[in-house]
Amino acid sequence: MDQSGKRVWVDLVNPTQEAAARVAAEYRIRVPSRESLQEVETSSRVRAEGQVLYVNMPLANQDAAAGFAPLPLGFILSPELLVTVRYSDVRAFAAVKARVDSDPNMSSAAVFVALIDGMVDFAADMLEASSNCLAALSATTFGQNAATAAVHHRRKTRALHESLKAVGSAGDQLSRIRESLLGLQRIVGFVSETAAEWLQQESKTHLKTAQQDLLSLVDFEAHLSGKAQFLLDAILGFINTEQNDIFRVLTVVSVVGIPPTLIASMYGMNFHNMPELGWRWGYPYGLALIALSILLPIIWFRRRGWW
Repeated sequence: MDQSGKRVWVDLVNPTQEAAARVAAEYRIRVPSRESLQEVETSSRVRAEGQVLYVNMPLANQDAAAGFAPLPLGFILSPELLVTVRYSDVRAFAAVKARVDSDPNMSSAAVFVALIDGMVDFAADMLEASSNCLAALSATTFGQNAATAAVHHRRKTRALHESLKAVGSAGDQLSRIRESLLGLQRIVGFVSETAAEWLQQESKTHLKTAQQDLLSLVDFEAHLSGKAQFLLDAILGFINTEQNDIFRVLTVVSVVGIPPTLIASMYGMNFHNMPELGWRWGYPYGLALIALSILLPIIWFRRRGWW
């Protein structure tokens, strides 16, 4: 509340229909439902009714109960009041609540700007964590760490599959962060332009700085997404190489095994007029021929570097 006792911020967390209707009736606004907050049309994400601005965005986290759909976050901003509608914990909100409690002079716009600043900082932290994760995956994939390389050598296939899952998870996380960043960009730009008449200069400055930060974060996210795609391609390439090596071994074994099988089956026919059947050294001759038919392909494959 401000010094006059008026409430400047109403935070609705998982609101019931009764709670939403009570707030709508008390402050003469329309509290959107969760379904309307999840609509993707621009007209549903940002709109103005007089001096009351209705904006919403998707958060980076997802709700497993809703089929892993992004969790929405809605803002209803006017010169006198800010109403937030959310369905999960948002780290920035706790810090801003403490500021509001300690500073009764904060306006609704100042609270909104503080929330935006906190969410931008949180998005930056998430991108830094994703960057560190991709750096570790890169070191594991390309064997920059000696200990990791030893484990990678002993259990190469399993390590590659685990890296593939980790890269996929990182890419999914980056995708959700990008969606939130774009939502923040849309909100900040819309509020800066639409509420320019009644926003204080300090709030305008903060929003302009937030826009610049968001631009840099979007560029950084694009860089990380490219790195994740590069790692994905590299890991898939390594897996294909592993599979090719397996097929190469099977090919060599099958080629080496065919000539002795042919020789053994030919001399196993035991025809009466077979000259070698009556030789004194026929059996050693057959064994030597089988051994030679094995050694010659092996020598040929080794000279070509296949073995």
